[in-house]
Amino acid sequence: MTTHTQTKTQVLSATTLIGDTVRNPQGEELGTLEEIMFELDSGRIAYAVLSFGGFLGLGDKLFAIPWQALSVDTEDEEVVLNVSKEQLEDAPGFDKDDWPSTFDRNWVAEVHTYYGYQPYWM
Repeated sequence: MTTHTQTKTQVLSATTLIGDTVRNPQGEELGTLEEIMFELDSGRIAYAVLSFGGFLGLGDKLFAIPWQALSVDTEDEEVVLNVSKEQLEDAPGFDKDDWPSTFDRNWVAEVHTYYGYQPYWM
């Protein structure tokens, strides 16, 4: 006789997170979660896109953040990223009018390495 143990895992739609404030554990606001990018071949989340800087959407710089670097605070309805503002300012980013058009594993690997994470495909 086989018994199956059911585990319950919380799920959340991506649209629920888009537009949420991103803070570090110290409570500093780091920006806004703009997008969640999927790698179509594997179906995995490649990275999240965070906007930071600027004023009223002008001058924002976008940053690719490894998904595993983020956690969701469901109580405060925000996303938590354990980096300082200074570390984020020096992170590899891109202009909001010039998004990466293809999945470049070398670039995504550099992003993961910058934040101290191993790329999910390695």
